Amino acid sequence: MKVDVRDVRRDDLHAVIAIDAAATGLAKPAYWRSVFRRYGDPDARARHFLVACGDGEVVGFVVGEVRDWEFGSPPCGWVFGIDVRADVREGGVGSRLLEAIAKRFRRAGVKKLRTMLARDNTLILSFFRSQGMMAAPFIPLEMDLQAAE
Repeated sequence: MKVDVRDVRRDDLHAVIAIDAAATGLAKPAYWRSVFRRYGDPDARARHFLVACGDGEVVGFVVGEVRDWEFGSPPCGWVFGIDVRADVREGGVGSRLLEAIAKRFRRAGVKKLRTMLARDNTLILSFFRSQGMMAAPFIPLEMDLQAAE
């Protein structure tokens, strides 16, 4: 399948929602509309929401942005959402999406790409490692706010 990566359009949201729901088991249309409002402007220089299209259909997406000086880190590109329809996985779609957003980050002068994922999400962990990503110098910490009351 020939795959093209382009900026998201409003009429792509139904496919993005379906791809995400198939992966997570939870449809989140309000969340994805919010993401589109924030990241769907193709003229935004630091925010990116891209889709992969094959055979006239959206088959994957990636969302990220350039953030700077958070946690003392120089500007870097953060990918906070990436997924590919299950029936086209292992066909290079995820790689194309990651390459496309990395290219945009490089144009913004960014030298590092980061993401965060659940420790038990072996599928996405394997994907990112296959792309050359490795453990970063930051350690995520969290606190259960209900237990702290």
